[in-house]
Amino acid sequence: MRNKTKKILITEDETLLRSALSEKLRLEGFEVLAAENGQKGLELALAEHPDLILLDIIMPVMDGLTMLKHLRQDAWGKTAPVILLTNLAANDNIMPEVIEQQPAFYLVKTDWTLDKVVEKIKETLKID
Repeated sequence: MRNKTKKILITEDETLLRSALSEKLRLEGFEVLAAENGQKGLELALAEHPDLILLDIIMPVMDGLTMLKHLRQDAWGKTAPVILLTNLAANDNIMPEVIEQQPAFYLVKTDWTLDKVVEKIKETLKID
């Protein structure tokens, strides 16, 4: 299946990373929506129903896990594919809440290149 213009929502407060991800995904043929905090991300997600949400955890206004919790309360959002892309190491404090919200993947930013993030997006969306 080609990415018949799959829509990706990037919710990331780091401007440079948000721009780099947006550019990379556009070059890969995706439609890109972007939000700089969880509140805007949640509003965009519920209005636009993207095919996948790339979500940072530590953000101003509303953090990513709070956004994800609100998203999961929505009929559409309950099963929306989400990839967490964060600087937060996976530890005992955060993992129970992460597991409860069922993201497709939990990626620590420092371990992933843009190309590898795109691969995970394609894997999640079952795109060759």
